[in-house]
Amino acid sequence: MTSSTAQPMAWIVEDDRAVRVVLAAALREAGFTTRDFADAEQALRAFAEAEPDVLFSDVRMPGVSGLKLLERIAAQAPRVPVVVMSAFTDVATTASAYRLGAFDYLAKPFDLDVAVAAAQRAIAHDANPSPPAPPPKGADESALLGRSAKMRELFRAIGQVAASGLGVLVTGETGTGKELVARALHRESARASRPFVALNTGAIPAELLESELFGHEAGAFTGATRRHPGRFEQAAGGTLFLDEIGDMPLALQTRLLRVLAAGEFYRVGGRELLRADVRVIAATHQDLDAKVARGEFRADLLHRLDVVRLDVPPLRARIDDVPLLAAHFLERACAEAGAPMKRFSAAALAALRERAWPGNVRQLENLCRRVAVLSTSRTIDVADLPPASAQAVSASHAEWDEALRDWAAQRLAAGAVDLHGEARERFEHVLLDAALAAHRGHRQNAAKALGLGRNTLARKLGRPRKPRPER
Repeated sequence: MTSSTAQPMAWIVEDDRAVRVVLAAALREAGFTTRDFADAEQALRAFAEAEPDVLFSDVRMPGVSGLKLLERIAAQAPRVPVVVMSAFTDVATTASAYRLGAFDYLAKPFDLDVAVAAAQRAIAHDANPSPPAPPPKGADESALLGRSAKMRELFRAIGQVAASGLGVLVTGETGTGKELVARALHRESARASRPFVALNTGAIPAELLESELFGHEAGAFTGATRRHPGRFEQAAGGTLFLDEIGDMPLALQTRLLRVLAAGEFYRVGGRELLRADVRVIAATHQDLDAKVARGEFRADLLHRLDVVRLDVPPLRARIDDVPLLAAHFLERACAEAGAPMKRFSAAALAALRERAWPGNVRQLENLCRRVAVLSTSRTIDVADLPPASAQAVSASHAEWDEALRDWAAQRLAAGAVDLHGEARERFEHVLLDAALAAHRGHRQNAAKALGLGRNTLARKLGRPRKPRPER
């Protein structure tokens, strides 16, 4: 490494000569001396003579890849900070780069000022001399796709936090891929070889949720004929993903908080103290801060879950990713259906970019499945696409109907009575909350949107909510 009084040395490993020339010029203008290499082998040979203060490396190069170069540098010269550059940004590559010890990750095309700033931060950074652990094998690079700025930011955050073991709260609208983010965090963590267990807390009746989480002993309640391990036991050593955490009843929130704080729990009806060796990742599409303000969610539990918050952008905020996602989903849908491979025309892709996508990525995936089966042409054109409004409404209605049917079946199986009254109360609760949130708490506007009088709305808001059914 050079002394603090000399000009810092930056090496650039990049097979694209134009990138090398432009980046080197920007670094020299900022006070660096530079040396560039067309491939990783040349750079590795140069390490026998000297070490740079910072090294920039492309990911995909002929011969030794940038990630392999990063791994070699981490073992041979761990104090050299490496800034990784790539035009192929995906969560697996980003996370692998950070796990191998990358100081920073730049998605091409990048602003030269950003690259210079990364180099300046790197030379002031005291790198950890211990080589990092290798990335987990078998990462599914298609799990999350996107080249937009918002997705690159998300990939970077996943890469930075995955190995930390910290609790993560994943937020975002329905259909954005929150579980995929949770799976990526697990896959790129030290717990990757252990189970990933997911539980949708909003889809389980309140009286069964405690047993699903913590398990139960035989005879703990009517119908419990044998011991049942809960999700905390099933996820031992791995990751427990709690989806729709905002729907968890307050009583269970209290018990979950106790488990997260103490790391121990009992099965329902049990006396054996069990260890909760899991990383908990929670997700929600709701505003938990607003639920805390209304007394519907525990503030201390939110603080436990929300150590790091990752927000998954809606599809309308990353519309440039639509062609990439559409091509991927169509190819997969054709393969799954055993249909001939098809592609979208340029006009069809342009039309897809113009849609609002209220159902987000899930809605786009469903559209691709539909045209893969129903279209008779190898090229999907605008005429082959379902009408935007009809498609959006039918998709949302289908998801709503399916969720309601599942909920009703579970409640009936649990012996519910007055199911219609319970459903009506919960339905009205959701509508009131949604209208108030959409109109920022303005009651008159919310009442108008719901088709209610202002006094009627006030009366409904002031009416005590029915307690959830007892076990």
